[in-house]
Amino acid sequence: MTVLVEACVESLADAQAAARGGADRLELCADLAVGGTTPSADLIRAVKARVFIPVFVMARPRGGSFVYSTDEIEQTHRDIETVIGAGADGVVVGALTPSSEIDVPTLRGFVARAGGVPVTFHRAFDQAVDPARSLDTLVDAGVQRVLTAGGRGTALEGSATLASLVERAGDRIVILAGGKVRGPNARELITRTGVRELHARCESSASQIAEIVDVARSEP
Repeated sequence: MTVLVEACVESLADAQAAARGGADRLELCADLAVGGTTPSADLIRAVKARVFIPVFVMARPRGGSFVYSTDEIEQTHRDIETVIGAGADGVVVGALTPSSEIDVPTLRGFVARAGGVPVTFHRAFDQAVDPARSLDTLVDAGVQRVLTAGGRGTALEGSATLASLVERAGDRIVILAGGKVRGPNARELITRTGVRELHARCESSASQIAEIVDVARSEP
């Protein structure tokens, strides 16, 4: 089984470049400068009309803290409905408590609102205490995958934690390694961790994604 490559994009041009580069899946966001927020329904529909790979869409009301107010949680519920209605193949969410635990009631609400559409927990995970216990919490909440750099600034720096998460996850949940993943470090990251999915930013550069894809396709 080869390694899947997900490209993180915030525009139609980015999405088309990622597809040309061979990406297997997109994560579509707005405002990546603040870590990503919910994109417009119009952008989702435009990407779905022109790019023929799965598109997972961020549902996040703002940048900054992952601790949300009741109004922000309600807004995220509406955003989940909107992005799915616009054609999202999956949704990307996350929420923490003030004590940096997974906000289980909020997360369960998000998963329920997704209505069976696959759910990814985003890099809020890297701010959560006790990665192993947090991973089990995501599994119990019905999350399909988690985007993580192993609690570090880059996936390569967090490779030891990523490797332990991959082992703990088994076939219960997918570990999606992200955080400065590039062609030159992709093979080392895969070797160190055993991850089967990589996440990388695409800034309208097909070649940037293609370098990672070339490594991923060569993995046994």
